[in-house]
Amino acid sequence: MCERRESTISRFWEIDYCRGIAIGMMITFHVAFDMAYFGVVDLRVQTGPWKALAVCTASLFLLLVGLSLTISSARAQKTLSRRGLFLKYLRRGAGIMGLGFLLTFLTFLLIPQAPILFGILHLIGLSVILAPLYLRYTWMNFFAGLALIVAGWMIGGIYGPLCLVWLGVHPPGFASLDYTPVFPWFGAVLLGAWLGHLLYPGGRRRSTLLIPDLPGREIVCYAGRHSLAIYLLHQPVIILIILLLWSPAGMYSFQ
Repeated sequence: MCERRESTISRFWEIDYCRGIAIGMMITFHVAFDMAYFGVVDLRVQTGPWKALAVCTASLFLLLVGLSLTISSARAQKTLSRRGLFLKYLRRGAGIMGLGFLLTFLTFLLIPQAPILFGILHLIGLSVILAPLYLRYTWMNFFAGLALIVAGWMIGGIYGPLCLVWLGVHPPGFASLDYTPVFPWFGAVLLGAWLGHLLYPGGRRRSTLLIPDLPGREIVCYAGRHSLAIYLLHQPVIILIILLLWSPAGMYSFQ
């Protein structure tokens, strides 16, 4: 099976594989984060290599969002009208954003000192809703993506009202378990859309790809195909395991 050439199918294994790798990176970081949060180990997960891992993980996820959207859009345009395409992404994006706001509500209840006001699900939902506005472009997405990333570095040091938190502007002392504002993170989505046009023009792979016999390929691709479910479920599972294996008596609040 691993030696055959991939036939024309609805999914590309390499995209699922990369998304599965991102899932593994995410779980690794969150295991470290949760163990530090509950005082099991003394790790500075907000700096150094752990911070770099978190940034790389989010960047890979968002690149794949933009890339995947170009493929789905190219295919949908063959059967849907412009209005139908708009409604398709409006519904899908609103659903993802709704899950993001559910996490906002839950973290307000459970961790009010650092709720998720605009995390990666909020950004992905917004990116999907806006998809019909930018997916038609190739190099414009490349330059716009770089501009957003540079602007994000500049905006990151600006303080402002909480209503601008989705843009990257926030009050002093703001804290969130997951903060993925439009500046700079939407830039990664636009770069992914640029890559999608280059690598998968018209929703088809630019060149025939021989499927390699990668270690654990089926498992990694399976994780990539179910990334949203894993994202929603993995944190409760990690926290439950920590609570079962380590006594709550030694836990402290993460600073």
